[in-house]
Amino acid sequence: MGLALFSPSIAVSRSTLFPHRHHHHRHLFASPQLPSSLLRRESAILNPRQPSGAELSIGEGGDSIRAYLFKAVKNNNGTGILLLSDIFGFEDSSTRDFAYRVACNGYNVLVPDLFRGDPWAKNKPKALFEDWLAKHTPERISTDLTTSTRWLMDEFVAAGISQKLGIIGFCFGGGQVINVLALDHGVCFGAGVSFYGTRIDPSVAANVKAPVLFIAGDNDPLCPVSALEDIKKKVDNGSRVLIFRGRGHGFGHRPESPEEDEDAEQAFLVMRNWLHDGLVVGI
Repeated sequence: MGLALFSPSIAVSRSTLFPHRHHHHRHLFASPQLPSSLLRRESAILNPRQPSGAELSIGEGGDSIRAYLFKAVKNNNGTGILLLSDIFGFEDSSTRDFAYRVACNGYNVLVPDLFRGDPWAKNKPKALFEDWLAKHTPERISTDLTTSTRWLMDEFVAAGISQKLGIIGFCFGGGQVINVLALDHGVCFGAGVSFYGTRIDPSVAANVKAPVLFIAGDNDPLCPVSALEDIKKKVDNGSRVLIFRGRGHGFGHRPESPEEDEDAEQAFLVMRNWLHDGLVVGI
């Protein structure tokens, strides 16, 4: 299945991420392969090595939280990434697998426990969801995200290793990406990636200074394309929206078919270039 990239006025193919390609107006494109130029670029960037992993306690006192750090080894580019999970939490295997893969590409990826040991469980009745989510107040989550950001800043930016952090989020975490960047005002973060973000507050989008790559499917009621287009207009700082035709919620880190797996791979490749260009080039 293919993907498309939306700007405030046009919809174009994924090749517009790279300026030497041509624009195509108001179409969704279905292509099972990435352009050869992109694939060549991937081989030049990718030099994976097995990263190390460790569970940490970050922060102090009542503000301390659990987190997991995947740290690149031989190919470490010195850049920190804050990765925010979906509602299933930081110990979920799909989230950790994705974080591990990002670390394989040279990054140091911190995955905080956003739900303080109480993530949503797949076997819980949906009728309980709103009550469960209400226990995790925006104020407490914001505090934990600030703690996580400070830890990454102290470990990597303050040490002079990298100039800015990156941030990635899925679903609930994808919505939190916008909140974090809106409060940051471009001080700590240099690039963001939001996979099918939910409950995004459009009123704060205008405060986002770092460019964001939005990735979603056009068959996702939890993250409508129209809502992302509106957010994109408010952010308006070089951000991009990539839409995969026929895809629903969660395909990027929880693919459930060979076709979804193929699109998840394409999304990862484009995300990797986005982070590389926004965080690593020029360091």
